[in-house]
Amino acid sequence: MMGGSSRSRGVLELRVEHDEVTRSLHLPVQEFIRTEGVGSALLLVAAVTALMLANSPLGHAFHALWETTVTLDLAVVEISKSLHHWVNDGLMAVFFFVVGLEIKRELTHGHLSDRRAATLPAVAALGGMVGPALVYLAVNAGDEGARGWGIPMATDIAFALGVLGMLGRSVPPQLRIFLLALAIVDDLGAILVIAVFYTEQIVPGALAAGALILGFIVLLRLAGVRTIAAYVIPGFLFWVAILESGIHATLAGVVLGLLTPSSHYYGHGTAVEWGRSLLDRLEGAVSRNDRNDIEATLGGIEELVVGTESPLERLERKVHPWTAFIVLPLFALVNAGVVVTPETLEAAWRSPVAVGIAAGLVLGKLGGIVLASWIAVRLNAATLPEGVRWGHVAGVSLLGGIGFTVSLFITELAFTDATMIATAKLSILVTSMAAGAIGFAVLKTVLRRGG
Repeated sequence: MMGGSSRSRGVLELRVEHDEVTRSLHLPVQEFIRTEGVGSALLLVAAVTALMLANSPLGHAFHALWETTVTLDLAVVEISKSLHHWVNDGLMAVFFFVVGLEIKRELTHGHLSDRRAATLPAVAALGGMVGPALVYLAVNAGDEGARGWGIPMATDIAFALGVLGMLGRSVPPQLRIFLLALAIVDDLGAILVIAVFYTEQIVPGALAAGALILGFIVLLRLAGVRTIAAYVIPGFLFWVAILESGIHATLAGVVLGLLTPSSHYYGHGTAVEWGRSLLDRLEGAVSRNDRNDIEATLGGIEELVVGTESPLERLERKVHPWTAFIVLPLFALVNAGVVVTPETLEAAWRSPVAVGIAAGLVLGKLGGIVLASWIAVRLNAATLPEGVRWGHVAGVSLLGGIGFTVSLFITELAFTDATMIATAKLSILVTSMAAGAIGFAVLKTVLRRGG
């Protein structure tokens, strides 16, 4: 997101010259939201708020609010869902759309585009998914809770990067890149797990309709249509079709993200060459006071500037703040409201599901990521990034145990029993906080000792 953030900052810096509001308000606000941990802090505040409300006298009304049914009548199809499901199936599709954009960016232009550089985080992420799943199944094999094996596989990228950012400038830059790439691959793995293992029933007609709409979207891409507005209605209809097909609707967001063009029309060299020519033309038009030519030239400059940013970059820059500061906190507010009593705590303490999640997120992540990374380095398939030591890898592995968002999401897919869902959520919340604290302490110690 750094490139997109830089472009947004450039827009504001130009406005600063002529706009006091931008100078005094908008620019400082953007500086604030770019700070590491702000998105994860909002997520944490939302989760704590949900816990407090759920355990207050307003608890019943709070839960009842999210079970309110809202109906969307599209003439050809009518969708009736609770607010809870509208958030989980609808708004979270936007979050997974951004995840798809991030995966596409990393694979085409980012840290995963270089096969050699991508090997270590990819292998580490694989170990960080297999390890927790095996640990969970070792605790729950043969029990009704075994279906939740996908819960401890997830890593919450916002929280993990937020905790790492709290360590300041002492963190090697390559370590943050390693964690980011690992979390991106982890997201991809979680998406595949949801698609393959948590889809129960397929509706062929709706799936066929989704395939036709997707084909139309691909045709628009092949025809060179790059105007984002042209894809809004087909994209929405694709989401509806996937929702009705039985496949989880959030996967529609991932597919659309991966299909978004990642190349720009005009390179930087072209922008310099044509920009200079257009500015010369604009100067001449202004000196002649030729308003038609002024407008035409400004239109050319606008097209040139817009064309230097790919649709993927533009969408990520525009949509990412909405998911970070609205969608994810709202998701936490809806899903983290677990009623905590001495009885529920005792039940969680004795529950194989809670134990499996806790052991998977801490021991499974630590063992899986470190062991997979060590094997890859030992076999000369990968090397540790510059400035990164095994102590750093161990600390980051513990941060990988911050499951939260996607773990809560998979819990809703894995279980239907209310008690089991509450137990799993409580374990996720407690263990994610513990994993973050332990990971922070380990990294702090390792950094103080020089790795």
